[in-house]
Amino acid sequence: MSSATSTRQGFNIFLGAGLALALGAIGLLRGQNPASVSIVALTLLAAGLTGVALIRVLAPFASGDAHGASPLIGGRRRAALERDKLLTLRSIKELEFDRAMGKVSDVDFAEMAGRLRSKAAGLIQRLDAGSTYREQIDRELARRVVSAPPALAAGVCGGCGTANDADARFCKQCGQGLARA
Repeated sequence: MSSATSTRQGFNIFLGAGLALALGAIGLLRGQNPASVSIVALTLLAAGLTGVALIRVLAPFASGDAHGASPLIGGRRRAALERDKLLTLRSIKELEFDRAMGKVSDVDFAEMAGRLRSKAAGLIQRLDAGSTYREQIDRELARRVVSAPPALAAGVCGGCGTANDADARFCKQCGQGLARA
């Protein structure tokens, strides 16, 4: 069972239990002060929502995916990794500028630059491990080209193959009617 499925099931269980308890409390407290009934119902519903939040927070730890690395990097995860890489590279550049200006000592520069470079290398490796946008585009194009019906180019006669003007209605070679796009 995937992490998304278990999280969705936990969401349904806790939210359903919270709603059921809230409705039960409303039924049991019929005839009471409306303010106290609504407070009890909202408290039970909030307990259900707290369970949902707890499931969403703890689900990544239970799935063994502690660092969020997956073999195929999705769109949002890839965008986040690219943003982190950009920020890390920018931090390296600023650190080098600060060193050149004399704001950072050589010892501190070596330590901080080493950490930032290793973080950047790790991010680049994680990005390279997933499929690239080019591979995804190539797969989508291959799928669409296979499923697309063959079509004649605009202005090409189906009978004799003569290239005609794009706005022509009849072939200039054989006179056959041209298909309109």
